[in-house]
Amino acid sequence: MSLINPGFGLVIWMTLAFGILLYVLAKYAWPAIISSLKEREKSIEDALLSAEKAREEMEKMKLGNEELIREAQDERDNILKEARALKEKFINDAKEKAQVTADSIVENARESIESEKKAAMVEIKNIITTYSIDIAEKILREELKDKKKQKAYVEKLLSETSLN
Repeated sequence: MSLINPGFGLVIWMTLAFGILLYVLAKYAWPAIISSLKEREKSIEDALLSAEKAREEMEKMKLGNEELIREAQDERDNILKEARALKEKFINDAKEKAQVTADSIVENARESIESEKKAAMVEIKNIITTYSIDIAEKILREELKDKKKQKAYVEKLLSETSLN
């Protein structure tokens, strides 16, 4: 039962030991504990400020990245637009060149046909002339077998021809 009802001396010694312990802790341990707690609090506060700065920088970077993405998309759109315009220009140039070439070929063909037509007409005229002369010669030979007829025919032609 002595533990339940401590003696007066025990209480005094326990109070004295507790006081000494409290004094030693207050003199040596608490300042170190409090300074380490303050350092800890300061490092946590610095970490929170750094995290806030990092968050703000990330937000700025995000906005910068979005701006870069938007600029890249605009540039891509411009490049595609230029490529389409260039493609259309090339196609139109090719069509124009093809049309000019086709027109030139048609014109050359027309000229060739016209020159061949003229050459054919000249050849036909020459053939007709040759046949006409041959036929006239055969007719005149037949009619002018006789010397008298021949002389009379020459005189008739001379009288019909005027030398003026």
